[in-house]
Amino acid sequence: MPATPAWPPRSAPRLFVPHPLSPGQDVRIEGKAAHYLARVMRVGTGDAVMLCDDATGEWAARVTDVGKRAVTAEIVEHMRPRETVPDFTLCAALLKKPRFDQVLEKATELGVRRIQPLITRRCVADALNLDRARTIVTEAAEQCARTALPELCAPVPLAALLRDWPDDRALYFADETGGAAAAGEFARGPRTAALLTGPEGGFDDAERDAIRGVTAARAITLGPRILRGETATLAATALWMGIAGDWA
Repeated sequence: MPATPAWPPRSAPRLFVPHPLSPGQDVRIEGKAAHYLARVMRVGTGDAVMLCDDATGEWAARVTDVGKRAVTAEIVEHMRPRETVPDFTLCAALLKKPRFDQVLEKATELGVRRIQPLITRRCVADALNLDRARTIVTEAAEQCARTALPELCAPVPLAALLRDWPDDRALYFADETGGAAAAGEFARGPRTAALLTGPEGGFDDAERDAIRGVTAARAITLGPRILRGETATLAATALWMGIAGDWA
């Protein structure tokens, strides 16, 4: 006899929904998500979809109806609780849109808990479309099977971030003028931490002095080469996750 296919299949599409889920609940999926399921993934009645609510975790659901404007699914089984992610905040200066899109996407995949965009003197961009940014973050979380969305904050000026920075949260500062080796600092540091990275042109002298004036700030170096803003941000995030985060 042929083996019974596993249910839900590993290939089942994954989506975040904006409300809590529970067993037996009928979920109506509309808009772009419905178009994705019906027109891109070609789901039909009886097919499995994986739904996450960013509160209770991941649920397997069975499609009960596919319409022109909506897909309806019934919640069947709780698969995983909402994951616990490391208490790591990425404080990244805004970059040109395609590069900051990459930061949003890859930081989500790497497992950061919070993303705090910053406005600095040398930023090319001075605004962020938060709705679009949340879409990028959500789609990245769906792709990499996260069950917890990172918190995405509105951009703030660097001075505002530094003014209220708590003494008990390490603020690793990627300083192109030099600092301690990042790997060693991450290994010795606390597990409640943040990473601060600059724009395309780097921080100016006044900003660098202001950062170094914060009690919790720790200047780090990311090696002998000059890295682009997005490269420095993602390389340092991956290094922290491997040493002190949930890759360790």
